[in-house]
Amino acid sequence: MEDQRKVEELKGRLEKCKNLVVFTGAGISKESGIPTFRDADGLWKNFRVEELATPEAFENDPVRVWEWYLWRKEKIGQCQPNLCHLLVSKWEKQFENFWLITQNIDGLHRKAGNKKILELHGNIWYTRCIKCGDVKEDLSINYPSLPPKCSCGGILRPHIVWFGEALDSGILNKAMEVSQEAEVFVSIGTSTVVYPAASLPFVALQSGAYVVEVNPERTSLTSEANINFFLKATQFASLFEDGN
Repeated sequence: MEDQRKVEELKGRLEKCKNLVVFTGAGISKESGIPTFRDADGLWKNFRVEELATPEAFENDPVRVWEWYLWRKEKIGQCQPNLCHLLVSKWEKQFENFWLITQNIDGLHRKAGNKKILELHGNIWYTRCIKCGDVKEDLSINYPSLPPKCSCGGILRPHIVWFGEALDSGILNKAMEVSQEAEVFVSIGTSTVVYPAASLPFVALQSGAYVVEVNPERTSLTSEANINFFLKATQFASLFEDGN
């Protein structure tokens, strides 16, 4: 009943809201079956993500890194958007000014129908040429040879922000801008520990936004948020289904 009271309060805020920002992390994708890759079951050939998702690893052995990413793409490709992805997609259609900021690279928000997305850490379904910088969507899960090549002859890499690399300044600056302009800011399934992304809810708070946190565990944001739902992402989304 307490969660229902909270959701009615949030619905009241949303009815008056023109600028809505949603911020998502691994928690929303985990419920779609996306492997975490950090847990024991996320090991690949005895390698951990920190040993593979770096510029140095790619420079030293691009074939091995690509084999890992193709394995990940195959696993992720089998997953579907869940109820919370669909709720966020529905919100984009409802609000005059909407932005989705995500730390996830799995593309499930796009699959659910979202278009106004700021992907802070890139997207596994895109490649970038290390020679000409061209970025293209690439749904392939295998190639004739590895590493794949760009039409210019340069080597392609996954369009992902790796450990030791800076976020795209244009995307980060836009995320900061829309967070400052948000009237309601909803953080879903993020532990708010990976910076600079973790600063965004606090940027919204400082600018006067009504900040909502959805996370089954307490985080650094919990005591600062205007309202908290200690729920999984799909449990939260179910509160917005017809009849509730």
